[in-house]
Amino acid sequence: MCGRCRCSIRPDDIPRSCNLGNRRVRFVDTDRYRPAYNVSPGSNLPVIRRDTGANSEGAVVQCMKWGLIPSFTKNTEKPDYYRMFNARSESIGEKASFRRLLPGNRCLVVVEGFFEWKKDGGKKQPYYIHLKDDRPLVFAALYDSWKNSEGEIQYTFTILTTSSSSAFGCLHDRMPVILGNKESTNEWLDGSPSSKFDSLLKPYEEPDLVWYPVTPAMGKPSFDGPECIKEIQVKETKPISMFFAKMGTKIENQSEPKEVEKTEKPKSPKQEPETKTETSHLKREYDDVSSSDIKVKVDEADKKLTSPAKKKANLKTSSDNQKTLFSYFASMNLPSDTIFMMNFFKNRNGHTTTRDLDRSFLSLFPKRIVVLFLLLSLRCGRQHLVVVVELANTENVMAPAPLLNMS
Repeated sequence: MCGRCRCSIRPDDIPRSCNLGNRRVRFVDTDRYRPAYNVSPGSNLPVIRRDTGANSEGAVVQCMKWGLIPSFTKNTEKPDYYRMFNARSESIGEKASFRRLLPGNRCLVVVEGFFEWKKDGGKKQPYYIHLKDDRPLVFAALYDSWKNSEGEIQYTFTILTTSSSSAFGCLHDRMPVILGNKESTNEWLDGSPSSKFDSLLKPYEEPDLVWYPVTPAMGKPSFDGPECIKEIQVKETKPISMFFAKMGTKIENQSEPKEVEKTEKPKSPKQEPETKTETSHLKREYDDVSSSDIKVKVDEADKKLTSPAKKKANLKTSSDNQKTLFSYFASMNLPSDTIFMMNFFKNRNGHTTTRDLDRSFLSLFPKRIVVLFLLLSLRCGRQHLVVVVELANTENVMAPAPLLNMS
């Protein structure tokens, strides 16, 4: 719908814009007209209507308010110019507000361009629409008169709209009825009351109608000036469906087995390092691993975790004297496959992670063991583990208390 337009034409130039030729023209209330780049309903605009006086062949350039107020409106009501600033041309012969105006209250509205908003996701981007050679646009319109509570007769008008042209449909599904030549303007202005005007109330299909994006600030009626029609660059927004498609691709890539690259040290300065790519697998034959071998590795891990460098970097607390995760399980004399499980989930940095914990792996063990890992990062930079172990159907073993103090 057409709800904003640009009209900075001088009243003297309006008859020539409508191709009135040598027709006699008189001007009424044109002193109320204020040229503007951002005209909204409720503003005064110069409108051309047929002269109904003694000189019926002449025309009148009269200043009227945009937004139709029917003559049957009560004079005590406050006028709402936004209610009928447009009228659908398909239904003007059916609605009482417009049907009675069609025979003798037709008029022409001359503007330099108009604005329309294109929906772009959750936003609306305004566009300025005009003719390529900057000729004025002539709209088909209807007018009426209404007397307010003060006894003043006020003239108002509404712009007719129709379905969009094939090219304009990308912006909006409606457009103003544009009368593009002298024949159409004369027929609309001087046509007989019995005319239906169906041939005129059609979309404007000519290729000289162009548009470009402008600043969203012109959405405010108070924003006016040449900045309203200055072309801007609009960033292309991608639909949200593409975002979820990318997320799905990421998840698929993460589910694929990761490849670990190992670089061999060159034997000589001239020899370049060779890079080998191996695919990491979780499967491992752990039946060959003995309990004594794992206990040795556990002791080495304890030494790394309690190195002097780490003790200097952290404040001393009561948790520094407590046993670590691996040494605690080693002292419990658990089966070798259980201790191996704990060592298996130890990464190269010496920390236990939850990423590799899997139920299918736990189901391989003869006893039901549930291990929950909670990795916490404190301000001092140390990484602590709180482990809760539930051993079912196991004799001579007591459920351990929390190993570390969380502070």
